[in-house]
Amino acid sequence: MARSFDISKQLVWQAYKQVKANKGSAGIDGQTIEDFEQNLKGNLYKIWNRMSSGSYFPLAVKAVRIPKRAGGTRTLGIPSISDRIAQTVVKLKLEPVLEPCFHPDSYGYRPGKSAIQAVAVTRERCWKHGWVFEFDIKGAFDNIDHTLLTLALKKHTDCEWVLLYIDRWLKAPMQHSDGVLEERTRGTPQGGVVSPLLMNLFMHYVFDKWMAAHEERRFRECHLELHPEKSKIVCCKANVPWIDYPVTKFDFLGYEFRLRMAVNRKGQKFVRFMPAISPSSAKAIRREIRSWKIQNRSDKSIDDLSRMFGAKLRGWVNYFGHFYKSALYPTFYNLNRKLVKWATRKFKKLRRRPRRAHYWLGSVAKRQPGLFPHWKLLGLRPAIGITGAG
Repeated sequence: MARSFDISKQLVWQAYKQVKANKGSAGIDGQTIEDFEQNLKGNLYKIWNRMSSGSYFPLAVKAVRIPKRAGGTRTLGIPSISDRIAQTVVKLKLEPVLEPCFHPDSYGYRPGKSAIQAVAVTRERCWKHGWVFEFDIKGAFDNIDHTLLTLALKKHTDCEWVLLYIDRWLKAPMQHSDGVLEERTRGTPQGGVVSPLLMNLFMHYVFDKWMAAHEERRFRECHLELHPEKSKIVCCKANVPWIDYPVTKFDFLGYEFRLRMAVNRKGQKFVRFMPAISPSSAKAIRREIRSWKIQNRSDKSIDDLSRMFGAKLRGWVNYFGHFYKSALYPTFYNLNRKLVKWATRKFKKLRRRPRRAHYWLGSVAKRQPGLFPHWKLLGLRPAIGITGAG
């Protein structure tokens, strides 16, 4: 078959390794990464051959509904393994071209950027300016205008195969659980490998390039809508008695920003606008911990529990422990109480003796403070902190 496009096999191999590392579920064809690897060489050759010849066409994306933290559901569009590899090939080609153009204050889905960096910068801006305009775009991924996105892409690349395959992905239908195919004339599926990069490019021209104008009208011009309930002006000023403003807090990336009491190195108390884990994030963590049913796992050892849940706990501590970490204490004290209940069911000598179980767990925490990531956060000693209220 004649080769229309010059796409290296090495680029396809690199894309496969990234998809494998990111894991993820199967698309509509049901093929997992393990299934794909049963004929790895042949499947990768097929992707390369079809992309190089222009005969590559994606499958429909699989519609998967997931719950939103604030209620309701969000629909993800999950591509097949082969399509994820193909999208990663395009991303590897396109990302180095687009990245230098993006605004330094753009943090989402970017290499070398993180949500924690965005929270830290937001904290500093709140201290500096005292007012924040919080806004949320309603269904951003679902409402990207294909024509405007293509125009933006053509400003940065004339690579024919990149433009061709992105156009095919944008138009690929979405298949729902009942088998119904939904044609798509706008949006890029949230769940696709290349979608975040396309969203960043679109927002670069919708918002970042137009920030100086301060006009919400810009979103309407680009066929996006600000969420009416999630867009507001917030007062971040502390100790200003003449300001009586009704909105004094906002949520951002799982953190709640509001006035909080703090203590400096000299022991002096002061009030400042600071981030801490939001109530909705803490509630979601407690809900997941309850789903583990730790107290009922008496067939497991404490080392088993550490292996089962340590990675998830470490992720929460690493993310939410960056700012005002004491806001995490009630949630993790609650987890300790579940571990105490587990111990009373696991060991006969601790049954109906919760106080002794508290001391036992505290002694384990002293000997192995790294067994559960939240123990180091709480600074546990035997029985101290285990029984803390929260």
